[in-house]
Amino acid sequence: MGGRVTRVFRNFNVENRARREISKEKPTPAPRHRTARLDAMADSPEIKEEVFRKDDRFLTLLKDVYVESRDPPVRVKDGGGEHLPSKQEEKRLTKLGHLEGLDVKKVPKGKISLVEALTLLNNHKLQPQIWTAEKIAAEYSLELKEVNSLLEFFIPFAVQEFPKETKKAITGHKPKKLT
Repeated sequence: MGGRVTRVFRNFNVENRARREISKEKPTPAPRHRTARLDAMADSPEIKEEVFRKDDRFLTLLKDVYVESRDPPVRVKDGGGEHLPSKQEEKRLTKLGHLEGLDVKKVPKGKISLVEALTLLNNHKLQPQIWTAEKIAAEYSLELKEVNSLLEFFIPFAVQEFPKETKKAITGHKPKKLT
């Protein structure tokens, strides 16, 4: 519906608007750069004679120039080596829990997957005496310094449920009326 309305306004008085544009005076072109006028002078016989005249002094200097060209040594390219990684990274199998379907199966040593990170943070939060930084570093093949930073700066969220009495107290509160 809206397209029909806009089409009516767009096509309104099209012929008169087109005639008005066509009948306008054309703008005068900008002046040409003076180097364009040299092309007209190139047709003159004096300039042509100067261009085609041979200078003996320049010819003797040109004969003294000697250029020697050598091809660079040919290297054989091995096409198979470009796609292979330069060094093989050691990979380890991940220690998956109940979120096995969400995680990758192998990670490089010295790194952990997202599910592993959440698992080790949760284990440390629930049992910090058992899951110490040293044990986590040994278990997941990580550096102790990185594990300490991970345990210091990343804390998993804790879900807290309020008892029902508190809910009633909050919803049962009546706001004061302004008079």
